[in-house]
Amino acid sequence: MRTLFTFHYPADPNAGGPGVTWRLGREYEKLGHEVEFYSLDDLPKKLPPLARFILFPEFTAAKILHSHRHAAIDVIDASTADAWIWGLGLQKLQKQRPLLVARCHGLEHIEHLEYLEESQRGHLKLEWKYPLYRGSIRLWEVATSMRQSDLVLLLNQRDRDFVVEQLGVHPDRAHIVANGIPETMLNLPFEPTPAEPEPIRIAQVSSYIVRKGIQYGTPALNALLKRYPKIEVSLFGTECSADQVYADFDPEVRDRVTVIPYYENHKLPELLKGHHIKVLPTISEGFGVALVEAMACGLAPVTTTAPGPLEIVRDRETGMIVPCRDCEAFEQAIETLILDRAFLDRLRHNAYRSAQRYSWQNIAQDNLNFYEMAQRMRA
Repeated sequence: MRTLFTFHYPADPNAGGPGVTWRLGREYEKLGHEVEFYSLDDLPKKLPPLARFILFPEFTAAKILHSHRHAAIDVIDASTADAWIWGLGLQKLQKQRPLLVARCHGLEHIEHLEYLEESQRGHLKLEWKYPLYRGSIRLWEVATSMRQSDLVLLLNQRDRDFVVEQLGVHPDRAHIVANGIPETMLNLPFEPTPAEPEPIRIAQVSSYIVRKGIQYGTPALNALLKRYPKIEVSLFGTECSADQVYADFDPEVRDRVTVIPYYENHKLPELLKGHHIKVLPTISEGFGVALVEAMACGLAPVTTTAPGPLEIVRDRETGMIVPCRDCEAFEQAIETLILDRAFLDRLRHNAYRSAQRYSWQNIAQDNLNFYEMAQRMRA
């Protein structure tokens, strides 16, 4: 089987959507399949970044035509909105068309609604041009790509409900599939929770942006650092300068805050060594692979009722779940684990065991099974 993966991001294996796609493709290759990737990096460098993003569906359609003529493609596995032009018109002209899959890394319609909410709360200033494309045309492209696909793969139940109930995707074509984690993160040695007076170390692994809930999480972490001198906080993968992050913490606690803007994914277990709690105050999350990675490294997650984390964490069994946008509840959940190390240790053990099932080998086979099912339905 030959699969063409497309994704409207730079081809960075350490990033979220691109990294997930790259690892899934590599797992397909291990199983004997042929894989090709097409990303923003394949577009002409002379185009401005915004133009490359907007024009990516046009270039994707041309890429599919070219590739399919030279070596038949069996499956087009495209991030949502990438293949709407192909799906709406060009695929109908093919005598033998590939299976068209729309892969959602987090539904943009849900993200859009959360951005509007944050804008109303005064936490986010949307640019004047946002309604001209991202908040309108882009959403139509996403919906169109899914309606025209043979198979729609989503990461959580809320996204699936939305595309079926609001966007008109047939329920038989919409399915939930998880993301995986590298084999190097499975079955790592588990380090017990230290006894008093050793410090508790908290890690946040995510970009430092509004969608990740920093406007709710950082005040909670700041308050806890001031209240408990024996805790430390690390922020990994902020994708912004350390100075920007430090500015949100009081000067008196900054010596217990570590910021690492960028890291290579294979180094994450070493970075998380000695940490005990993973925090993710996100307001919109398709899945949350960093949660699973941290759980596999022995951290207990404290996160929110965003759709993605709800697919991963069981409240008070494998972590703590609090309502989105509830800074006080988020702070209290972390404080509970700081004060009750036995409970923290139990959650850490449960989270560690739960994460072992997210191997890419298992996830890849789930995806291939969905391909086969969609092929049979189309026949």
